[in-house]
Amino acid sequence: MRFLPGEWFVVRILFVLAALDAVLLYVKNIPVDVLGYASMVGIGLFLVAAGQYYRVIRNEGRLALALIAAGLFVLFTIVGSIFNYMFLPNTFAPIDDFLMQVDAAMGYHWPMLLIWVSNYPWFGTFLYQVYFTSLPQLLVIILVLGFMGRAQELHRFLLTGVIGALLAIVIWALFPNFGAKSFHDLPQSVLEAFPIAVTPAYGDALLVLSRDGIDYLSPKNVLGLIGFPSFHTVMACMSVCFVPRHLILMPVIFCLNAFMALAILVQGGHHLIDMIGGVGVFAIAYALSSMTMRRLSNAYHKISEPQAV
Repeated sequence: MRFLPGEWFVVRILFVLAALDAVLLYVKNIPVDVLGYASMVGIGLFLVAAGQYYRVIRNEGRLALALIAAGLFVLFTIVGSIFNYMFLPNTFAPIDDFLMQVDAAMGYHWPMLLIWVSNYPWFGTFLYQVYFTSLPQLLVIILVLGFMGRAQELHRFLLTGVIGALLAIVIWALFPNFGAKSFHDLPQSVLEAFPIAVTPAYGDALLVLSRDGIDYLSPKNVLGLIGFPSFHTVMACMSVCFVPRHLILMPVIFCLNAFMALAILVQGGHHLIDMIGGVGVFAIAYALSSMTMRRLSNAYHKISEPQAV
């Protein structure tokens, strides 16, 4: 196998996280949907293997870049999600009361926002659709950067996501929180006005997990645990920052993420401060990934791979 420096960096993180996941699952004696996770891991490994084939055998560097990055992205999503669940049940008390006080000081109240949006059901439905574009956006950017041959930019993108996710998990583990949807009820008229991705019932399920932990881990029932800092916000920042300056792609990504800011609050059930925290985590992750890639840049110049423009 032949990995580029940035890819090796992510691979090492994957191995460490996978080992931690295995140890913690064994220690906590948590039953796992082995078949469900094996199929997802298989997809990631297949993409990485296909990338290796096109890099080593076919000498098609750009296709290899895209496939390997997509595979590593899938694999990290899996091991990162499992790692996040290993902090259940939470050791520390939730800090949502404090976060809601901060929101109140800024004049933000989640139920009032949802009540306002319910007056425009078409808009709430649109935000529902926008909310679920976060991961597809990242995959599109991975593929575009790969096929453009921008190796260093692509790997800085991957590292930003990996570092950002790990920072968010660590912060959440030390200061557990579950978002506004876990501590507010909504009128039935609001719940029926438009589809809501993360409802108060979803929030109640998070509080049960926080108290009781997980008794069976499966990709079919994994919930988004982290409220602050909002990782959806981190992903939106990644899309806007790393999207190639393409005549069509750039305006589409910018427009989607202009609405994503509101979708995160409405559909994600977040505190407003969660988004501010997400921007901060992205800034730290971007700085750390940039510093890492600068240290690795000389290694890229010694290999015959497409370089960042």
